[in-house]
Amino acid sequence: QVPLVESGGDLVQPGGSLRLSCVSSGFRLNYYSIGWFRQAPGKEREGVGCISSSDGSTYYADSVKGRFTISRDDDQKSVYLEMNNLKPDDPAIYYCAARQWGCNYYSDSTTYLHWGQGTRVTVSS
Repeated sequence: QVPLVESGGDLVQPGGSLRLSCVSSGFRLNYYSIGWFRQAPGKEREGVGCISSSDGSTYYADSVKGRFTISRDDDQKSVYLEMNNLKPDDPAIYYCAARQWGCNYYSDSTTYLHWGQGTRVTVSS
């Protein structure tokens, strides 16, 4: 059973918006900080941002700051990545991941316990 499931990836035009969801399959997300990552073909996996388990603080990569927003709904066991003003550099497979400590060094993918299988985002006119 996959511990996390992402959804919401789609084809959008440049400047468009998408909302990705990350749902847990059995554990309470509020005990975990959730990171969002993306990986484009031929590139390394990149940390996009993180939402803290302790107080809901959010952190973002410079490349998405001001355009992407992470939020969580612990009752629904869900975390969301709202993406606005999508650019040609944004297409990738987007993943969510969970770890049991805060968002310091959130882009270190080795520190996460649970991962989803990813959802594809395509930006094209």
